[in-house]
Amino acid sequence: MPSSTRRLGLDHHYTKQIDELLRKVSEAGNRDLDLPTTSLQFYLLRKHGYHISSDVFLKFRDDNGNIVSNDARCLLRLYDAAHLRVHGEEILDNIITSTKSQLQCIIENLEPNLKEEVKYALKTPLFRRLNRVEARQYISMYEKNTEHNDVILEFAKLDFNILLTLYSEELRDLTSWWKEFQKQANTSIYARDRMVEMHFWMLGVFFEPQYSYSRKMLTQLFMIVSILDDLYDNYCTTEEGNTFAAALQRWDEAAAEQCPAYLRTLYVNILTTVKDIEEELKLQNNKHAKLVKGLIIDMAKCYHAEAEWRDKKYVPTTVEEHLRVSARSSGCMHLASQGYISMGDVASAEAIEWASTYPKIIRAVCIIARLANDIMSHKREEASKNMVSTVQACAKEHGIAIEQATEKLRELIEEAWMDITEECLRQPQPMALLSRAVNLARTMEFLYKDVDGYTESYSIKGTLDSLYVNLVH
Repeated sequence: MPSSTRRLGLDHHYTKQIDELLRKVSEAGNRDLDLPTTSLQFYLLRKHGYHISSDVFLKFRDDNGNIVSNDARCLLRLYDAAHLRVHGEEILDNIITSTKSQLQCIIENLEPNLKEEVKYALKTPLFRRLNRVEARQYISMYEKNTEHNDVILEFAKLDFNILLTLYSEELRDLTSWWKEFQKQANTSIYARDRMVEMHFWMLGVFFEPQYSYSRKMLTQLFMIVSILDDLYDNYCTTEEGNTFAAALQRWDEAAAEQCPAYLRTLYVNILTTVKDIEEELKLQNNKHAKLVKGLIIDMAKCYHAEAEWRDKKYVPTTVEEHLRVSARSSGCMHLASQGYISMGDVASAEAIEWASTYPKIIRAVCIIARLANDIMSHKREEASKNMVSTVQACAKEHGIAIEQATEKLRELIEEAWMDITEECLRQPQPMALLSRAVNLARTMEFLYKDVDGYTESYSIKGTLDSLYVNLVH
């Protein structure tokens, strides 16, 4: 039940019940279960932060040390479970390689619905999928299943449509704000117009109805961040960027006069938007409102550091050196911190401070975001003479071709996912907070899976239509 409710997007209604059930399962231990059940148990427990050893799969290995099955659904469960691996779990590494090979061999012989599911899993394992995107796709799959439960199906459709309507209402509010912001600050000459895509990004992290304000607040803040990214990347000079960053550091309307003329209204509008957010948070009795402006100030510093590298035509000697600047400029650490702020009493002051220290799980999310982005956009960035990407840095570090460097970066992304799983099992903070970091990693992987989905937004138009426009019937 926890697996199907999650895939249908209904698990947010039953968080306490699911956690209580999994706690009992964890305490009961792994009894004499078959391979499909063991795989499902392993997946659900690890996904929710419960410890379970990968040794549970040892008994299923054959004389050659492999786990072989003719059952595609069994292989699929095993494949998904193994992706919740941590560093050093060789048995799970081998399971991924083996099950992937077995599924690829049999996929063409599967019935259409199962074939579709296997194809989807080989592209994106279950643990890495976005809740709303998965819910929309799985509702269709579930409906085709002759054994589906009509009541559960109807509930899933109703829930999906209620949230779609809520998201659409949020977009209407944000569109009014954004049009006015663009008009006053005249950002259209250098910045991407990606308000819907930005809301989708935030929806990936906070999809539940109770976090409506989180989505709106984060969308506004990160539209400003996106403007700064484009400004520093493509338009302003280093001197202008210096001046603007210094003005933001002062955070005073009087400092607008020290900005270049074309940036003065942008500066004032940034201060106004942040002030409005602070006031709204105070009305909600949110004790963390004063921390919001730090996001904008720090992101400007990050982009300015990148611009200095670009202007000096500096190529970092290692990927690690590159990531010391570029992982932070992905904005994921800042998004996590601001997301926690938006959650009010759910996140303590200690948790917000923890997020700002660049802890392991946040760093892993930043690495996924930066590397996935660079893999998809490095050719465009190189052509526009922006800062060299991690792809070029990796090629230089190892003396290899771009294609080989790309594969090395994909390996680093896999290692970052292992770091995320490790931290969810270690739980330096409650899972209610860690799950937001996981959601952010999922969102970044989705946006940069095949193309740069944020910049080349036509590539995700179908997804956006399914989440904001097309009701499920």
